[in-house]
Amino acid sequence: MTIRVLVADDQAVVRDGVALLLNSAEDIEVVGQAGDGNEAVRLAVAERPDVALVDLRMPGLDGAQVTAEILAAGIGTRVLILTTFADDDAVMPALRAGALGYLTKDATGEAVLAAVRDVAAGRTVLDPAVQRRLVQLVVTEPKAPAAAPASSPAMLPAEAEGLTRREVDVVRLLAQGLNNRQVAREMVVSQATVKTHLNHVLAKLALEDRGALIAWAWRFGLVDNTGQ
Repeated sequence: MTIRVLVADDQAVVRDGVALLLNSAEDIEVVGQAGDGNEAVRLAVAERPDVALVDLRMPGLDGAQVTAEILAAGIGTRVLILTTFADDDAVMPALRAGALGYLTKDATGEAVLAAVRDVAAGRTVLDPAVQRRLVQLVVTEPKAPAAAPASSPAMLPAEAEGLTRREVDVVRLLAQGLNNRQVAREMVVSQATVKTHLNHVLAKLALEDRGALIAWAWRFGLVDNTGQ
């Protein structure tokens, strides 16, 4: 099965280079290239690629807006951000808009190809620098007050994913940057129990690792650092 990809970047040399890299893989085909955000959305709707590989800073719509528009179109395209930026103003809007992957442009060609395949399969991919920023944001920044308590059923998409209340608690604590030992202390359970909960959560959500889980928790509003 060939993975069909749209490449959106306002720099022609970057577009051409990424397209050349992707087309060198037997299982990937570039079906369109866009030089601005509006063109990216138009081509995505027209071509319905499996993956849209999108830069953040483009004329017209930016990467986060492109992501939101593509997902709102309901065409089944998944978005992978490939950009120079890993700062807070860039990372969070893109993840909240629903981007499934986020890589910086210093990633290797092998990493880009692997990320395209992972995102096409529905797996979350995060650059290590982005994972670190997510943890730092949870630890250092206050969370905006929500309209309803996080424990409200309306605020717990995790329950729809089949997570238990204890598993949700583990997700929240891990997303605050705690390690397994600290989570065990907070929940008054053993580290083995925490590891078991974590493995169950990753399996239920089809996530690869702790970094992907942190991104998922942010995206669905499960992060709770008000008690710090």
